[in-house]
Amino acid sequence: MALVCAVLAVAQGPSPNVSVYATGLNNPRGLTFGSDGLLYVAEGGAAGKTSTVGTCEQVPDPIGPYTGGYTSRISKIDSHGSRMTVIDGLPSSQTNQGNLVSGVADIKFIGNTLYAVTGGSGCSHALEGTTNGIFKINSNNTWTMVADLSAFQKANPVAVPDPDDFEPDGTWYSMVAVRGALYAVEANHGEIDKISLDGTITRIADISATQGHIVPAAVAYHGNFYVGNLNPFPIQEGSSKILKITPSGQVETVVTGLTTVLGVAFDHDGYMYILENTTGNLFPTPGTGKVLRVVDGNLQEIATGLFLPTGMTFGPDGALYVSNVGFGPPPIGLGQIVRITVPPVD
Repeated sequence: MALVCAVLAVAQGPSPNVSVYATGLNNPRGLTFGSDGLLYVAEGGAAGKTSTVGTCEQVPDPIGPYTGGYTSRISKIDSHGSRMTVIDGLPSSQTNQGNLVSGVADIKFIGNTLYAVTGGSGCSHALEGTTNGIFKINSNNTWTMVADLSAFQKANPVAVPDPDDFEPDGTWYSMVAVRGALYAVEANHGEIDKISLDGTITRIADISATQGHIVPAAVAYHGNFYVGNLNPFPIQEGSSKILKITPSGQVETVVTGLTTVLGVAFDHDGYMYILENTTGNLFPTPGTGKVLRVVDGNLQEIATGLFLPTGMTFGPDGALYVSNVGFGPPPIGLGQIVRITVPPVD
């Protein structure tokens, strides 16, 4: 995905409607609420020092070669902001340039069963004997692979890969659950795939075929799939967008003028909310993240001053919950979940 992290000075503090909900996280990413009312958090982890150089194909320099370890985890947060571990010791890896960490990327419930998609596994991510995939979380602090996404991508290449920014095992980032199946977006190759619980993987759309290497990283479902893209670095202000992708794979641009999109969500009234990681800078910069709302084709600022946010979901209380301090050197233990009070639509 070529997320090169050249972090600059913090630009500003968060807007008044942003409050800290939980702390002590390691590279927090995707979020989901369970039927128990608790917030579940995918944490990328702290990577490690293992290497597979000389063993298998590596991610090209300067992003690769990766180093890795088993430091990713899934946590749950109670209403007082206290963190509890659901499962830990999961694959985690980091880039050579920028030290960007990937591990468990996103999590979703189907019924009462929690599923995870991984983005930091595989031999090309310095972790021999692992694979990126969809995993079911068991009740005894173990997980079971449902579908091997690394193998699927290797057997089914996209139309327009970028050879200078290519990760053989992919970099999966975001996932939704729809009618008993999971749909995951992969940022490096550029695709959205359906994963049935029997392990069947079906490509819904090869995004690269029509859009090129735009780094699609965020997905929400609202009758169709809505996918936001990060774009390669350096950042070009206003160059990101939201794509509408039908279940049959038709791709259409519906929102433009965005920057570094890493989250998309819809409220109960059908308004779209968009999470921007960095604005106004060429590289990831703390204090410049925003949440926008789309109203009658216009973009409204809902929250500003976020610190490298990486994931977003609505809570049962109608507030937005955002993974904050989602990456950056060094974010270990500094990750947060912030709660955003959403103003009414005028």
